[in-house]
Amino acid sequence: MSFIPRHVFPPLPSLPRSYFLGHHKSGLQKMKSLLSSIDLVIECRDYRVPLTSRNPLFESALEGKERIIVYTKRDLGGGNHDGRNEEIIRGWYQSTGAGGMNIGTKVMFVRNGKADDKAIHAGKRSVGKVLDVLKEHASQRWKLVGHRVLIVGMPNVGKSTLLNALRTQGIGKGKAAATGAQPGITRKVSSGVKIVPSEDDEPGGKGVGGGVYLLDTPGVFIPHVPDPHAMMKLALCGSVKDTIIPPVMLADYLLYHFNLHSPALYSEYCSPTNDVVPLLTAIAEKTGRLGKGGKTDTEATSLWLIQRWRQGLMGRFGLDEVVEGALEERKRGEEDVQPSFNQARRVERERRRSRNRERGEK
Repeated sequence: MSFIPRHVFPPLPSLPRSYFLGHHKSGLQKMKSLLSSIDLVIECRDYRVPLTSRNPLFESALEGKERIIVYTKRDLGGGNHDGRNEEIIRGWYQSTGAGGMNIGTKVMFVRNGKADDKAIHAGKRSVGKVLDVLKEHASQRWKLVGHRVLIVGMPNVGKSTLLNALRTQGIGKGKAAATGAQPGITRKVSSGVKIVPSEDDEPGGKGVGGGVYLLDTPGVFIPHVPDPHAMMKLALCGSVKDTIIPPVMLADYLLYHFNLHSPALYSEYCSPTNDVVPLLTAIAEKTGRLGKGGKTDTEATSLWLIQRWRQGLMGRFGLDEVVEGALEERKRGEEDVQPSFNQARRVERERRRSRNRERGEK
């Protein structure tokens, strides 16, 4: 009998629906207060979840400010030669002005570029394109005090990584922002990191005005996530700490997506299955992730599996369906479910009460 994958993931009634923390709220308020001194905003989104990693809070908080959307981790979301999704995503932001001119938001794609020399070169080239756009933008708006760019996005979408890469290519200096595998490394808005030299620093054409400064910001989550699948996708991509959602549940959701693409992605460990337990057992036996008495350490094995996928070592694919009109459909859905800080607090309180009740019954 041929294998039939699940086409629907089981309901998730007890799933946490928020990861909106104190430093997210204060960071957003700080961003608003800085807008008058900001020349350009870079909004980072994760290419693997181009719709789900979009935060509606930025639409209102940064309204009226010119913006570039940079999709990070492009190489983790599909083959480098498959440009169809890029075309569709660019189309989401295109609009036509007088005379048929395209006046939409500029969209760019950046690769992680860590796999090999070819990938590293591709990654540097994609970052270089972003740097060129920033230089051009600054040169057209010459300012003696320097051009200030604010970089924003959901937690762990790669803002600090992009800042460091731009700084390395722009002025040849190393890391200025801490990065890590878990969200929440950046807690405050930075004072500004120079990524392009000023004309005084680099005479002869390399410098631009008073230079270009990039301000890093903490990732800002959504106060309430109405769609449980969106929460699972964000957790899989690392926008939520791995302690928030049970790792086995997350591994099961990853298995669901593996099977929608190809069971061959885990064929070295297990034959096709819709049950995550046999897969985790097979992986634990092969990799030595066993607990006392030789039992499978399901939590550690789940985290290992998830991390392998995040690194692009067990398939490179996106979790959102990329089709024409998808962004507009998402926006229409948001009109009925506006993010609410109070709603997020209520949901979180109820989740804690439920968890405490369950502990009391044990």
